[in-house]
Amino acid sequence: MEALAGLLPDGFGATPAVILIVASFFTSALTAAFGIGGGVAMLALMGLFMPVAALIPVHGAVQLGSNTGRAWFQRAHIRYDIAVPFVLGSLAGAIAGAWFVVQLPDAVLKLVLGLFIIAVTWASIPGFERLGRAGITLGSAVTALLTMFVGATGPLLASFFSKILPDDRKALIATHAAGMTVQHALKIVVFGFAGFAFATWLPLIAVMVVSGYLGTVYGSRMLERLPEETFRRWFRIGLTVLALDLLRQGIMALLAG
Repeated sequence: MEALAGLLPDGFGATPAVILIVASFFTSALTAAFGIGGGVAMLALMGLFMPVAALIPVHGAVQLGSNTGRAWFQRAHIRYDIAVPFVLGSLAGAIAGAWFVVQLPDAVLKLVLGLFIIAVTWASIPGFERLGRAGITLGSAVTALLTMFVGATGPLLASFFSKILPDDRKALIATHAAGMTVQHALKIVVFGFAGFAFATWLPLIAVMVVSGYLGTVYGSRMLERLPEETFRRWFRIGLTVLALDLLRQGIMALLAG
């Protein structure tokens, strides 16, 4: 434990580091099997131990590693016809996020995200699965912009992709992982230019990424055994729970303010 403590930033103990490393395995397994939940759960847990200024950039770096590992492990199922326009839109959204001057209050963003996720998850939207390259590019630009201000927009992107890929759980999870890899990478670039000291946190990030990859391997095996109908049911339930929690956080923040 003393050796581990020597690799951590000042004031960050070895016990929280071990907790986060173990949690990285389970949250990555959760996302690999069900497509959602791991990133939000990890953000909430990191928020208990980590300084506010480091929370979103470090979480972004860990999620970059986790999503890269998942995209690589499930690369045979990535839909590149969706991924390519998504990359273009994400670049535009990240650039806008880097220069965005007026930032909506966090509570308002969470309320908007929560309502949008519920609407997209349960509403029948004719023609969404035939969304063209321009629509995918625009949608990815919006999610990339939002991820600069909200730590975990995975559920938003998952609800977006679930309408485009309504009947292929493996393509949904793999393409979602590829999309989140792009957006987290862009986030890291933006925070790096802003001066965040990633090197201080690099040993912890590296070990959490390795732990997360092992979780991805385990979760991917669970996905293989899940029937499509069962996956879709729990996927919608999971998205709804996460959206309701975003609404709860937004309402509580507004009431506290």
